[in-house]
Amino acid sequence: MIISLLVAMDEKRGIGKAGGLPWRLSSDMKRFRELTMGHHIMVGRKTFESIGKGCFIAHSISDAISFARERGESELFVCGGAEIYAQTLSAADRLYLTLVHADCDADTFFTEWNSDDWIEMESEHRTS
Repeated sequence: MIISLLVAMDEKRGIGKAGGLPWRLSSDMKRFRELTMGHHIMVGRKTFESIGKGCFIAHSISDAISFARERGESELFVCGGAEIYAQTLSAADRLYLTLVHADCDADTFFTEWNSDDWIEMESEHRTS
């Protein structure tokens, strides 16, 4: 099973502000839906609390991965927040990254990472 991180961040690695996203990008939300539809997603506690109910609750990352694997998942998406990204980055096979060219005065940040550890497979530039 492939483990993929799906993240949008600003130029300073900002991913959140006041418990939500610091931007509203309809094209990125559409991309999120297209990538994750029909797949399991893993989110941390704070992100889960902001989303709502109707989810399987795992008490560890390994339990969440096992749950998805046992159900035949081909690609598990890690979709935030900051703590779950930091805990899963080293296990990830893919990183789907949206870079928002702005400083959004975020209060939550994506973990430090080395872009040299990754191979860029595709890049697309969009304007808002």
